[in-house]
Amino acid sequence: MVDNNSNVLVLMSGGVDSSVAAFLMQEQGYQVTGVIMKIWSGEPGSSKSSHHGCYGPEEEADIKDAYRVAEQLNIPLKMIDLTKEYQSEVLDYFCQEYLNGRTPNPCVRCNHRVKFGALLQKAAEIGLDFTQVASGHYARIEFDNNSKRYCLKKALDLTKDQSYFLTFLTQAQLGQLIFPLGSLTKLEVRAIAAKLGLKTASKPDSQNFISGDYSSVIKTEAKPGPIFDQQGKLLGQHKGLQYYTIGQRKGLGISTADIIYVTEIDSQRNTLIVGSKSAGYRSECLVSCLNWISVNDLSSELSIKVKIRSSSREAQALILPAEDGKVKVCFAEPQLAVTPGQVAVFCQEERVVGGGIIV
Repeated sequence: MVDNNSNVLVLMSGGVDSSVAAFLMQEQGYQVTGVIMKIWSGEPGSSKSSHHGCYGPEEEADIKDAYRVAEQLNIPLKMIDLTKEYQSEVLDYFCQEYLNGRTPNPCVRCNHRVKFGALLQKAAEIGLDFTQVASGHYARIEFDNNSKRYCLKKALDLTKDQSYFLTFLTQAQLGQLIFPLGSLTKLEVRAIAAKLGLKTASKPDSQNFISGDYSSVIKTEAKPGPIFDQQGKLLGQHKGLQYYTIGQRKGLGISTADIIYVTEIDSQRNTLIVGSKSAGYRSECLVSCLNWISVNDLSSELSIKVKIRSSSREAQALILPAEDGKVKVCFAEPQLAVTPGQVAVFCQEERVVGGGIIV
């Protein structure tokens, strides 16, 4: 049971969601302190883009907005520099995965390792007093008395649900968290912000993890290589594996009679394999680096829904234990663009059972 007289640290981002989360915590009687992380290193290679990202030059404006909201709500706000941690935990990982022919999800990694990891650790180290942590994520947490575990649940507004991006949070992290927006819609959140006259009431959401082209943060020089079809015929040359992902059909730089897609990325041979849409379907995959939430582990086969990308629909599947601690996923119907490096999330109705990395 949460004591609403306790000190709560609210993770601010300079956006409307975290602004309203801070207000709701304050309204419920919590002693609120805001904290915002600085992650952009300010390197000249980054440029402004039509896509507002978490990482990029827009960060300066976001920090200013967060301070303005904190002033409006009359709560203290502390900025914590995590540029080194973000570089090592997110950007370096992101770059290495692309260079290895995989397509990572940096937001899932950031939430686990940085936002609810390094940030809270540093907040405690500098003396910020808090017993609970709140953020503007659209998700819900409940404690299951039968399993004695904290469960991650989807937001009531499924169009804004962010539980996919929280799949790697541990039991310790979930036990400390509050998601005050989990039962609200985005329209309701904006209405609250507008009524309060908050600076962020009509501010657009961030649309990506980084401003501009992903390849701008990959410092390794791109290495062009061959593009082959399914029969091994040379079709052209790619400009570097970091520019491609499984299922991609635009920007391949080759002309064919039929629409073709990237079906395989072979980092060992620095090669792209392309084919028809039908060639991109898979009936099964292996998942590693597992994090279980509503269960302790997977001991036997389980019928479940699987989400293979943040933007994909859930697919019915059977999951079962595999060698070396992995899980084998057998889809009821073949799925398009099952992509190594992406996060597979296992769901039962509104609960997130767990998830891992597609290998």
